[in-house]
Amino acid sequence: MHKIMALDVGTKRIGVALSDYLQVIANPCTCIQREPEQKAIEEITKIAKENRVEKIVVGVPYNMDGTLGFQGENCIEFSQKLIGFDIILEDERLTSEEAEERLKSRKVDFRKNKGLVDIESACIILEQYLGK
Repeated sequence: MHKIMALDVGTKRIGVALSDYLQVIANPCTCIQREPEQKAIEEITKIAKENRVEKIVVGVPYNMDGTLGFQGENCIEFSQKLIGFDIILEDERLTSEEAEERLKSRKVDFRKNKGLVDIESACIILEQYLGK
C-alpha cells in the first residue's frame, strides 16, 4: 500500500499533506521553503520515499475563468521537476480562502505563521482528489 502526497506550491512556501495508507484521509504534514528550489525538491522526495508515496497531487491555481496564469504555469513547471512519481494536477481555486476559514473555525491564529495556511491548503487539495 502507498500514501498519496499533495502539494500547495507557492512562490515562498510549499504546503505538504499525506493520505493514510487506505487513501481515504488527508493529514497535514509540513511546510517547506520553496527556495533554494533544489533543496525543496530533495525534501519533498525524502518525505515521499519515507512515506511510500508513488503519486503526488499538485495544486494548480487556475484563474476564475479557467485559464492558466503565471502562478499556475509556475506550479506545473515545479511539478515537472519531481522525478520518479506519478504527478496529478488538481485545480486548487480558492483553497487558500477555504484553508483560512477552516483555521479560523478551529481558532488557530495563522497570521504569524502563513505556513499553516499552506499545509491546510494541501489537505484541501488532497481531499478534493481523494473524493473523486
